[in-house]
Amino acid sequence: MPSVELNVIGMVAAALVAALLVSFVSTPVVKVLAQKMGAMDVPKDARRMHDHPIPRMGGLAIFFGFILSTLVFLPLTRELQGMLLGACLIVVLGILDDIYALSAKLKFVVQIVAALIAALQGNVIHGFSNPNVFSDNPYWDLGVLSIPVTVLWIVGITNAVNLIDGLDGLACGVSTISSMTMLVIALLVSEGEVAIIMAALAGACIGFLPYNLNPAKIFMGDTGSTFLGYVLAVVSVQGLFKYATIISFAVPFLMLALPIFDTCFAIIRRLSKGQSPMAPDRSHIHHRLIDMGFSQKQAVAVLYVISAILGLSAVVLTTSGELKALLFLVALCVAAGISARIFLGHHDNPHDHGDRRRNENDE
Repeated sequence: MPSVELNVIGMVAAALVAALLVSFVSTPVVKVLAQKMGAMDVPKDARRMHDHPIPRMGGLAIFFGFILSTLVFLPLTRELQGMLLGACLIVVLGILDDIYALSAKLKFVVQIVAALIAALQGNVIHGFSNPNVFSDNPYWDLGVLSIPVTVLWIVGITNAVNLIDGLDGLACGVSTISSMTMLVIALLVSEGEVAIIMAALAGACIGFLPYNLNPAKIFMGDTGSTFLGYVLAVVSVQGLFKYATIISFAVPFLMLALPIFDTCFAIIRRLSKGQSPMAPDRSHIHHRLIDMGFSQKQAVAVLYVISAILGLSAVVLTTSGELKALLFLVALCVAAGISARIFLGHHDNPHDHGDRRRNENDE
């Protein structure tokens, strides 16, 4: 593995700590701002799990920590400019949605625009390795499909992270684990800039978590969940998809497997019932755990463990040559086994515990 310079590690650590401090200090300020702007999550249906109004829009504090740390520790390259500009658009959209509850179609259009901004500035998936190890062509060059595939990936992951934001601390914690996974991988492959970006994102999430863990004092809202998904998606394009190895195909999916799986299952479930893919329901993975008898804290812990297992598999996949295929298979089997236990087990609780609303696109 390429050696990592000590100054890069020092900058990574500094970026993480700076983002953490800014996020932690600014969250109480954002909480007051959310209350004054009317960005409150009121428990008015059975899908909410809290019993009193709680401020949302807390993702603004995560955004502050991330962008300040990033601007301090990184030069403004063309790719970074595109990502930050798109991220600002996503955050503004999230703030408006947390206050006014925008329509799903409008949000979808703006997300596409934000993804295009990042892609046109150089954050593009040009191709990835062929998962068919028996093929004579080891690499898939996307050609003219590069921009559309990139936009699909960014918008998909943005909404995937948004959809798992249904329990206190869930989306923030899973995003922290994914960020740390990408941070470690970036260091292993000598991608210093990617490592610093992920350190800033992880630090911002960690600074917000004390306020967001159960019982939550503030929710991140669409402002935070869509922002986290957007940044994770764009940075995965920058740092992982460009390698012409199996890593470029497997690692991004392993890191983000939990939100990807939950979103895919939600779409299939709704279509099979003749519903719109955007129709809200109460059958996400966190709902299933609650209905199986887990408390909020226990359900979040289970999902943290699943995310960590997949993240660790992604890290090991980049470091153990002859074991790559085996580890990939094992990771998929673990994920499939746990998923089957949750989704196919008939352990529904007769009592509807409910869940808090995250956004109109459904959580």
